[in-house]
Amino acid sequence: MKQRAPLTLAAVTAALAAVTGIASLTAPAAPAADGKKATAARMPVERSTLVCPAPSSSDIADTAYTSYTPGAAAGAKGAGKGAARLTGATKDAKAVLEPKEPGKPVGATSSGSEAPALTGIAEGTLAPGWTVQQTTKVAVGRARGVLGTACGVPGTDFWFPAVGTGKGREDYVHLTNPDDTAAEVDVKLFGPEGPVKSEPGRDRITIAPKSSQRLLLSTLAPETQLADVTAHVTTRSGRIGASVQVAEDGVGTDWLAPSTDPAGSLVLPGIPSDATSVRLVAFAPGEEDADLSIRLAGPGGSLSPAGSEALHLKAGMTASVDLKDVTRGEAGSLLLAPTDAKKAVPVVAALRVVRGSGAKQELGFIPASGPVGARATVADNRTGENATVLYVTAPGKADAKVRVTASPGTEGGEPESKEIQVKAGTTLAVSPPPAPSGGKGSYALTLETLSGGPVHASRTLTLPHEGIPMFTVQPFTDDRSTVLVPKAVQDLSVPTE
Repeated sequence: MKQRAPLTLAAVTAALAAVTGIASLTAPAAPAADGKKATAARMPVERSTLVCPAPSSSDIADTAYTSYTPGAAAGAKGAGKGAARLTGATKDAKAVLEPKEPGKPVGATSSGSEAPALTGIAEGTLAPGWTVQQTTKVAVGRARGVLGTACGVPGTDFWFPAVGTGKGREDYVHLTNPDDTAAEVDVKLFGPEGPVKSEPGRDRITIAPKSSQRLLLSTLAPETQLADVTAHVTTRSGRIGASVQVAEDGVGTDWLAPSTDPAGSLVLPGIPSDATSVRLVAFAPGEEDADLSIRLAGPGGSLSPAGSEALHLKAGMTASVDLKDVTRGEAGSLLLAPTDAKKAVPVVAALRVVRGSGAKQELGFIPASGPVGARATVADNRTGENATVLYVTAPGKADAKVRVTASPGTEGGEPESKEIQVKAGTTLAVSPPPAPSGGKGSYALTLETLSGGPVHASRTLTLPHEGIPMFTVQPFTDDRSTVLVPKAVQDLSVPTE
């Protein structure tokens, strides 16, 4: 029988774990006078956990960390005092960042190859929506480029379409255990012909408490070289942070964040207008084949790329489509949907994006991501010509209104906000986005959905070097800063038959 990649309960567990917060239950209250049942209250999370991978193995790497917690979410009650601490992922590690209050970003830097993986916890007022961005620049060498990633929430189930094991690729999956107990991890690969058979024992790893490991994916199946592979990382016990660092000879390097959970329709937001090569890699984890329509949402509406209007995915097999320079000078977002609305098969997907040409190329990735929701934040934005570009997409049939707020800079300044309208089926490139007035240093961008939608978004950070458009893309996803907490009531009655 052919092996399939199962849709497990772990995926549900990961979605719930993304909340990463604990909300307090109040003492039992008296029953409502009108006899109605008590309703749930929306409360801010009181604890958030994040994990950052070790940034680089290069001796000339320069890494910047930026931590930010937005102010209280609209309508949310306060969560008391706050504290946060980001440290190395070992039991005796020193603090790298210690934010003191929400609404003000804090930065730190490191250099060289010795910078460790990090874990952090934020509590109280610093927990709701806590975001940490890790940005690394390597000026020269095989792995030269800009690598950016938002430090992730620990979980149990991660999908990475668009990894590779072929010649010229070095893809490492980084696995970090933030907890006091060991985590047992499985790493499975799926290529164009289905599951990639690995050498016995190589695909199962034990991550010791408070530690991190990286695994070169090509060592799982050294006799198999594949350009496009999907990696599935799951835990048998414990939880981890997981991300993939990709380096490609002559092209560049970046982090590949996990795709959003498998879904029938996906949005991959924010393809830069000057992209010279775009490749879609997708995978259907279940037992059914998937037939998808491919559309590009640009500034004027949505259209199907000529010659690449659809994609057939065989169950358990990775497929790819070379979309070339699909944007043709206009920024856009890729929309995947079932060709038959009555047969929506869950899939995962990511884009490999290249800017520049010849020896001046640079590589980046855009995973499928969830909607902005009520609020989402990406830290470490920078001023300067086209340094930060914000992309906002309304993939459905409803127009949307979004508020964009720039935090103060890490070196001061005042926040600035702007409301923008996004027409249904379009992508709006905001360049430059709002920036703090009178401030210096990097800053955070926070998006809030005000009406319509749903809205998907990403930002591109470009740090050119000697004519190479070094860049990285990070999506905005709902920060889940609040949770619904049921109100408990006293009921001392004794049930009778």
